[in-house]
Amino acid sequence: MGRITTRRTVVRVTVDHEPRRRQDTLAVEEPLEIRVSGEPLAVTMRTPGQDVELAAGFLVSEGIVARGEHFHTAIHCGGPGTGGGENTYNVLDIALAPGIAPPPPEAARAFYTTSSCGLCGKRSIEAVRTVSAYDVAADTTRVTPALLATLPETLRDHQAVFDKTGGLHAAGLFEAATGELLVLREDVGRHNAVDKVVGWALLNNDLPLTGTVLQVSGRASFELAQKAVMAGIPVLTAVSAASSLAVDLAEEAGLTLVGFLRGESMNIYAHPERVDGAASPA
Repeated sequence: MGRITTRRTVVRVTVDHEPRRRQDTLAVEEPLEIRVSGEPLAVTMRTPGQDVELAAGFLVSEGIVARGEHFHTAIHCGGPGTGGGENTYNVLDIALAPGIAPPPPEAARAFYTTSSCGLCGKRSIEAVRTVSAYDVAADTTRVTPALLATLPETLRDHQAVFDKTGGLHAAGLFEAATGELLVLREDVGRHNAVDKVVGWALLNNDLPLTGTVLQVSGRASFELAQKAVMAGIPVLTAVSAASSLAVDLAEEAGLTLVGFLRGESMNIYAHPERVDGAASPA
């Protein structure tokens, strides 16, 4: 799998057995600098692969683009400060379509984005409450609890790199009506995995993502709820907990937010009316 995984020597220790050296497969984590028209915008720690999708999804999340025709080209270039030097494939320069305004200088992240934080570098909480181009609250999508209950296992069954490393998050986009898996992406950063899914949709001119469910392998944080809203996704489901700020945003934006989706049970934190039988609980 190229730079997606790598091999390292580890010492395997088991109680009451002799330690031994062995080769272990690790998920690769490397920085990606995203530039727009040559100007640095952000640096994120990510698993290499689908870099163009990652950058495209990031631009959607930032409110810079909203449709496929807004995104023109992307090219890997040399590292920071290089003048045509060796291509590290860790710098991606994006050209927006003619007439699309570049991000303002204040949009540049104050410091790099770690693989666990998709909002680091923002100057204030108001800055991340980006106005979406899509009205998620108007989406009339409905889903059944039985269909939602199948999504975590389907997601897990398709995590090919996780099977080798045990170290990647995943995000999968599903048809709400049928449960069909449309696309799945893995990354060391949960927000990167979502950006890759959204970027895939942007590059295929599929935004807004009405009638879909975004399933994630970890918790439902504010940043993931924000990315779902920016892409026009009406339902976000997670196998772990939701944060208070994610619930606040979901309530405000009209996003159905589901957490602790395990087996046949789940917690619906916001807008249960999209889930059959959940609108009027006892």
